[in-house]
Amino acid sequence: MGTYFTIITCRNSEDNITQALKSIKQQTLKPEYIIVIDDGSTDKTPELLLDLQKDWDSLHIISHPASEYDIRRVVRNWNEALKLARIKGLSQTDYHMIATDDTVYSHSYAEKIISYMDLNAQLGIVSGTYSKYAPIMPHGAGRFVRNSFFENSCWSGYYPEQMGYESAVLYEANRCGFGYAVLDDATFEHTKALGKDHKFYEFGASMHTLGYHPLFVIARFLKYFTTGKVTGRLGSLYMLYYYFKYKSKSEGYDRMYDEKIRKYVRKRQVDRLRRLLLLKLR
Repeated sequence: MGTYFTIITCRNSEDNITQALKSIKQQTLKPEYIIVIDDGSTDKTPELLLDLQKDWDSLHIISHPASEYDIRRVVRNWNEALKLARIKGLSQTDYHMIATDDTVYSHSYAEKIISYMDLNAQLGIVSGTYSKYAPIMPHGAGRFVRNSFFENSCWSGYYPEQMGYESAVLYEANRCGFGYAVLDDATFEHTKALGKDHKFYEFGASMHTLGYHPLFVIARFLKYFTTGKVTGRLGSLYMLYYYFKYKSKSEGYDRMYDEKIRKYVRKRQVDRLRRLLLLKLR
């Protein structure tokens, strides 16, 4: 069976991090190693991590000095973990898993996903789900990425340090000839309410930076608003508002993706809308 390692970021997570890490440590298919990035915690998180590390040789910790919260550091931290694995010469694996400090995974979560990906070599990214609503696109938390695809992506084994990076990697998988999927029977739970801190700002703004087609965004808004799923009704309003009102920067995390990526994203979305329309007309 395929092998994997896990990346998890945390900040002021004393109420959640132990439970999150133990759910990974207790998987029926265990990771080769885990890299935790403590992004400037000022609570007891650093002490908890050091205590866990005492009898956990494969737990690696990156600690940052205390600073104000900045969501832009999340993807930067992922890349720092990927770089650490290379610098330390940690074992190469078939997949890597992106976890968060507020997710708890079912006991056989990793085994189910990797078994599925091993049998389906055309899949580049797969996640489980945390609710009865199974989305088409994998969740950001609990996502497994095939390293053979990732290492040869247009970002050469690192994540784009731009808003919308989670979706950008999915589209890049498609562009490279890989698909993605969500497994209903691989489940996890969020221990914090989704969207509590960010009010889905990046959901809408990143749709803008990635060049999402307006009709696709409106269709997604209507689905989320009418069902109340994924973002909830209020979250869907935030998402739509930020998509139309967001002003991108000329450089840095908030910049637009290049034209090639935006055109590819829109083409896929237009094709999908056409297929849905044809199905309704039949």
